[in-house]
Amino acid sequence: MTPVRIKPRIKDDEYAMSGPDGRGDEMSLERREFLKLAGGGLVVFFAAGDGLDAQEGGQRGQGQGYPDDPNAYLKVGTDGRVTGFSGKVELGQGTLTALQMMLAEELDVPLASVDMIMGDTAVCPYDGGTFGSRSIKYFGPALRQAAAEARGILVRLASTKLGAPEDALATKDGAVYVLKSPSKKATYADLIGGKKIEVRLDKKPPIKPIAAHTVTGKPTLRSDGPAKVTGEAKFSGDIRLPGMLYAAVLRPPAHGAKLKSADTSAAEKVPGARVVRDGDLVAVLHAKPDVAAEAVTLIKAEFEPSPSTLDNGNIFPHLKEVTARTDVVIESGNLDEGAKLATKIVEKSYFAQYVAHAPSEPHTAVVRIDGDKAEVWASTQSPFRVQQEIAKLLGLDVPNVRVRAPFVGGGFGGKNAGAQIVEAARLAKIAGKPVQVAWSRKEEFFYDTFRPAATYDIRSGLDAQNRIVLWDYKNYHAGSRSSQPVYDIPHKRVTGYGGGFGGAEGVHPFGTGAWRGPGSNTNIFATESHIDLMAETAGMDPLSFRLANLTDARMKKVVQAAADKFGHTFAKAPSGHGYGIAITDYLGTYLATMAEVAVDKASGHVQVLRVICAQDTGEVINPEGARMQIEGCITMGLGYCLTEEIRFKDGAVLTENYDTYELPRMSWLPKIEVVLVDNPDLAPQGCGEPAITVMGAVVANAVNDAIGVRMDMLPMTAARIKEALAKK
Repeated sequence: MTPVRIKPRIKDDEYAMSGPDGRGDEMSLERREFLKLAGGGLVVFFAAGDGLDAQEGGQRGQGQGYPDDPNAYLKVGTDGRVTGFSGKVELGQGTLTALQMMLAEELDVPLASVDMIMGDTAVCPYDGGTFGSRSIKYFGPALRQAAAEARGILVRLASTKLGAPEDALATKDGAVYVLKSPSKKATYADLIGGKKIEVRLDKKPPIKPIAAHTVTGKPTLRSDGPAKVTGEAKFSGDIRLPGMLYAAVLRPPAHGAKLKSADTSAAEKVPGARVVRDGDLVAVLHAKPDVAAEAVTLIKAEFEPSPSTLDNGNIFPHLKEVTARTDVVIESGNLDEGAKLATKIVEKSYFAQYVAHAPSEPHTAVVRIDGDKAEVWASTQSPFRVQQEIAKLLGLDVPNVRVRAPFVGGGFGGKNAGAQIVEAARLAKIAGKPVQVAWSRKEEFFYDTFRPAATYDIRSGLDAQNRIVLWDYKNYHAGSRSSQPVYDIPHKRVTGYGGGFGGAEGVHPFGTGAWRGPGSNTNIFATESHIDLMAETAGMDPLSFRLANLTDARMKKVVQAAADKFGHTFAKAPSGHGYGIAITDYLGTYLATMAEVAVDKASGHVQVLRVICAQDTGEVINPEGARMQIEGCITMGLGYCLTEEIRFKDGAVLTENYDTYELPRMSWLPKIEVVLVDNPDLAPQGCGEPAITVMGAVVANAVNDAIGVRMDMLPMTAARIKEALAKK
């Protein structure tokens, strides 16, 4: 793609931008189509930061590493409104508001005059997906720089219009004015004047210094809040198209069960029902969803039994038996030398059961096919992946498939896969009409890509000064993220067995994948539980032990900030107080969490009373949004700590709804206090996932401090706590 450059000076009649050879027809088809859709205005093309695919180690997306190949857009309209275009998706995490704030700040326009168009493959730039707390961290800085470019262009236009040098001008409230004569100004709309300007500056203007910020860094309410509260917000399930049919799909009783036969005669007699079969896909289509759902139950189907013999009891030995792939994540020093230095050796294993995403909005999709074009509305974290997959499935050119991700009711990593979209596309092709597939809650639990069950073996050693000198960490099937210790350990090795959290063929009895803070929430549970166990062995309190083995000044500052806010003195566990601590570096975000719990020994019930989270996430764009994210992480984290667990046997998922899968309730909630550790010199880091990753460890450590029982499996159900107490 040929870059376009603005001329050093623009006269009022010079608006057509051309390539460096003077030819104006060098735009790619994609850019041409975008400009047609965008209409008049000032458009800045830029390359956004991280384009990695959702799985760790994935390939980079289009344009990554090629700064002259723009893959993102920013437009200042002829009416002066600012629009940012991002392939990222608003999943409820508040990214929409934060990106609007960054644009408003850098362009000096009111926040209310900024729009974001997200997750629409027809007008938004390519993006690998919304995951890993990367939206603000990677896309935000590039968008901010583009806004600075746009501001620079507008100042240059104003210099000509107002007859003043650029350094004598300033911007405010969507206008450029003369510093010494503020009344002499031109609005952005005046400067653009209905023209179409496509630009990319050779010399990039500097972004604003933090000290000059008036929008970012200030607590701001969510801009999507009113629409969601009033019901105006549209999700995929709200899409209604002329002639649309609702699908109810015949489902197997267990994973791995193959369809042998299906008698659809009774379903075919339902008025208005259409039975469709495409290989193993059997569905009933109807203009009313409840009729389709009732009709599919009339199908008499016979399935071969699932070949799986796995259940919650035998899954952990199985995971160790199927460890074909081995990765050394980090290694330094020599384990044998570390063992020689150690005066105390501590060994223990830890375990984690499967956990569901359980989003408020189940997987939903609507697909309409018209000739050689298709439109898709889907609850997905990865619109461009869906576009490619559906194009291949339908035999269409990729640009002829338009995917839109409206508001998505929670993803947490579970909406990277899109089986419901494929089903809708297959059925729409056969039916010749738009089709909606909306999974029931039972289907959601059955087809979810669960957080993988995993096991961990840790062998560590302390020297005579209670320094950690040995760390041999083995992780089976959890993924490697956050498995690297944050402590100063001279002799260490972290080994991952079985690959990433997606799981290899034959490992898990059903699909697994990323779950909010993938790999991290269970790796940190094992790591930080073991650090507490080492502190006990050393005869030290858990806070002093951690500080003594940390050398990272930034991390020590965060830990101390949490301790100051917590206000309690830690003692060697078990102290009977019920205090816990856990810390981590989550992809550049540093945090320390402290908790206080009460445990009913008779019932095994755990009540988390108070949680402190100190987090250094670099520059904070929206403090209110950051607090919401952290509070949400802590709340959601209580579930995987205490109750959330998928029960399964022989390929069947026994957990089918919330009557058997218990999510956190309002009565569970502790007093939550958030400390945003000031670090504005560091670029914004991720905020959507870090705080959830430590919850398993901090609660386990607090439970041990309360009752002297080290819980080594997630979730720490009341029954497991009672059983552990009985064995004490």
